[in-house]
Amino acid sequence: LDSKLSAFDVVNSYSEQRLKEIFYKYGQERWAPLIARGIANYRKSKVINTTKELVEIIDKSIPNKAKFSPNKKGHNAKKVFQAIRIEVNSELENLKKALVESIKVLSNKGRIVVISYHSLEDRIVKKTFEQLSGKCYCPPGLPVCSCGATKQGFIVTKKAIRPTADEILTNPRSKSAKLRVFEKY
Repeated sequence: LDSKLSAFDVVNSYSEQRLKEIFYKYGQERWAPLIARGIANYRKSKVINTTKELVEIIDKSIPNKAKFSPNKKGHNAKKVFQAIRIEVNSELENLKKALVESIKVLSNKGRIVVISYHSLEDRIVKKTFEQLSGKCYCPPGLPVCSCGATKQGFIVTKKAIRPTADEILTNPRSKSAKLRVFEKY
């Protein structure tokens, strides 16, 4: 990984608008606008140097009713930290590249099995497998395909395979898992 981008850079140099976008897009954070504004306001007087400072800003930015909601899952900063990690590591772009590259080295009748734990990851796996199976994404009505769809194999699992209730009981972290399989021709 040759990334020069760090979490420090994201938190301290991204615009309020860009922070809001990545918190919402990558973290699916409902309070993204308030958190981004809180970070931007804090930076007017001081650089954010520690994760503790960032957690405090996030906690102050989220309304009290949301902080203590019985439906709340995990720490208030969880989604923001996830979004920053995805941004810094270009995780979603790298996932797509890895899927496409893996097809090139896969033998005929070879299979790729992917387990994703996040909806953004699963969407990329699903769309990439659809493209590799020859699904055309051109607008309807075009006389000729211009998206370059080529069929390189087929999707073995038409729908994602989810864990059973028993598996979730024995392994709660499996709850969000989705398994998809693609076979090369």
